[in-house]
Amino acid sequence: MAKFKKKLKAQNLRRHGFSIKEIAEELDVSKGSASVWCKEIILTKIQREKLYKKMVMAGHKGRLKGAETNHRRKMERIFFHKRKGIEKMENFNKNKRDLFMVGIGLYWGEGVKSFKSGLSFVNSDPDAILIMYRWFQEVFDIQKEEFMPRIFINEIHKERIQKVLQYWSALLQLPIEQFGNPVFLKMKQKKVYDNHDSYFGVLSLKIRKSTDLKYKIIGLIDALRKEKCRRSSVG
Repeated sequence: MAKFKKKLKAQNLRRHGFSIKEIAEELDVSKGSASVWCKEIILTKIQREKLYKKMVMAGHKGRLKGAETNHRRKMERIFFHKRKGIEKMENFNKNKRDLFMVGIGLYWGEGVKSFKSGLSFVNSDPDAILIMYRWFQEVFDIQKEEFMPRIFINEIHKERIQKVLQYWSALLQLPIEQFGNPVFLKMKQKKVYDNHDSYFGVLSLKIRKSTDLKYKIIGLIDALRKEKCRRSSVG
């Protein structure tokens, strides 16, 4: 089609409420050319509203498609790590198996397992925290600098927060600068307990960029659950 005829057709399409993108695709020309050819065409209010609705719907479809793609990729990663969990359960080094099983049990009970939340082990017991701290390092090769601990404590302890930070910092042998900002819980307590000065709150043991690690741990828990159920049914 001659350039002049393409221009006339572009203007005609524009008068019928077609977008510049649609015109460019229909005539196999650039959006710049289609825009120049149609710049003198004034759309009616109804045509402008029609184009606006098209743009909104196109954006909505794009967002839906993107969400579906992200969800599919997420599920693929989850299923991949579930399979890996079963393999790890079968081939795990016997020398580390005790620590491995204790860690899985603790995370199963006290770890964050929701796919919508980040990986985190939460506890006020320093022994449990230390076991999980070692578990992450020895079982998953997590380096100390990858940890991001965070303290949750009632706001009545705000005046002694430095002492609290120093306690957990010394326990984990991590610099205070590596800790996230403390979260002060606004829950009123009617009395001050005897352990006020020896209470150090709840620690959330988080790890940087740990989405895949979370899926891996959930996969291990799933593998352990299936193994125990299978043995129970056989017995």
